[in-house]
Amino acid sequence: MQPDATRQAPPARAPSPPSPLETHIAQAVQAAGGWLPFDRFMHLALYAPGLGYYARDARQFGLLPGGPGSPGGGSDFVTAPELSPLFGEALAVQVAEALRHTGGDEVWEFGAGSGALAAQVLDGLARLGQPLARYTIVDVSGALRARQQARLAAHAGVVRWVDALPDAMAGVVIGNEVLDAMPVKLLARTGGVWHERGVAFSEPFEPSALAWRAQPAIESEANPFTWADRPTDLRPPLEVPGTHDYVTELHPQQRAFIATLAERLRAGPGGAAFFIDYGFPEAEYWHPQRSMGTLACHRAHRMDDAPLQDVGEKDITAHVDFTGIALAAQDAGLTVLGYTSQARFLLNCGIAARMEAADLPARANAMKLLAEHEMGELFKVIGLATGEGWAACGFAQGDRCHAL
Repeated sequence: MQPDATRQAPPARAPSPPSPLETHIAQAVQAAGGWLPFDRFMHLALYAPGLGYYARDARQFGLLPGGPGSPGGGSDFVTAPELSPLFGEALAVQVAEALRHTGGDEVWEFGAGSGALAAQVLDGLARLGQPLARYTIVDVSGALRARQQARLAAHAGVVRWVDALPDAMAGVVIGNEVLDAMPVKLLARTGGVWHERGVAFSEPFEPSALAWRAQPAIESEANPFTWADRPTDLRPPLEVPGTHDYVTELHPQQRAFIATLAERLRAGPGGAAFFIDYGFPEAEYWHPQRSMGTLACHRAHRMDDAPLQDVGEKDITAHVDFTGIALAAQDAGLTVLGYTSQARFLLNCGIAARMEAADLPARANAMKLLAEHEMGELFKVIGLATGEGWAACGFAQGDRCHAL
């Protein structure tokens, strides 16, 4: 059978106009002379007021994916507190100990998400008989704040929200999956030469009109932005052997955040901080074989490596350099209490006994917090404190500070 000579390809569709967020970022690219560092792009994509991924009125956290009418409510990823309340109950054990050692009566949580962790820690502290004067949430997302207020209505007398840190603070700071959402710089070694990777306009896009040029295009392939590299003096903190092409991230915002937090804690009566996130020590982070970096996007419980596409509709993250966090803390006068895997930390805080008292479905969910192929090994916990510190219970066994 001969092919139909008269058959024609369907006519190409004109690409859609840029979304309000894409327009906002395009204006930033234009104002920057046509090239925007990736950390600035990531900040706008996630936090642009009313437009960014975390600033919009949508549900990011949950057990199930799907659209707005689905059982999962359209969530994009699940965090440990959403997976099991035993996570926050175990963390409360470490928080209570830290409050006693530092003499504080306030907990500070950064990036409280849906409010699930706050509810679990508050309930856990109450069961432990640990007095608490105030639970302060620092969150830049107005949409998430409204959701947190609804979830924490039973604790309205204790919980408050702030937009910025005071000059001096005391108590215990916690942050679950906060550091990974801080914008990162991208480096790319190409042909043996290091470049900073930024964002520019794609060829069909007309920045002066913030629209697409009149030319055939397929809507699904239309993207206002593309990668653009510039030579740079920036380097990873460790030399990456070889000359093979290599893409990685730098974390100046994470280190600056830790330095600011240390300054505020040391200006007050003192305190401690515990951060849980996925990441590595520097020797693993900048391993020669990790040539594609760690930058990833999350949407509907799936991952991709295309942060320039569907901007504002998905999360953008990078793994944490825990060596950098420890060094930033020490440089700012804090003591590193410990560093270990999430599984070991939760076990040290007594999650096993809580699992024994739970029903089978609850145990199954809690096991995902501990299993090596789930969250148990990829996620790490680092503890920091003012003063000389103490032997914190969360790091009693399996401390990995030697690996930092």
